[in-house]
Amino acid sequence: MGDLFAWLLFFFILIGLVVMVVYQLMCLADLEFDYINPYDSASRINKMILPEFITQGVLCLLYLMTGHWFMSLLSVPYLYYNMTL
Repeated sequence: MGDLFAWLLFFFILIGLVVMVVYQLMCLADLEFDYINPYDSASRINKMILPEFITQGVLCLLYLMTGHWFMSLLSVPYLYYNMTL
């Protein structure tokens, strides 16, 4: 039963990450169509970067703590990329 709750938690965290990425893409689309200026678009996107990195790091840590090694190995390259940024 604990494994089911863990996977539900992982699922909702992943949905949160997808929402953050879609928001950033919408900001870029608004910039492309000249609905907002570049400064506003950059400030909106920059507000989402740190929460996205933290959420992805927490997800990777939760995978490690719950023993889901394969999913953890799949998320490590993206975590490494975020750390190098």
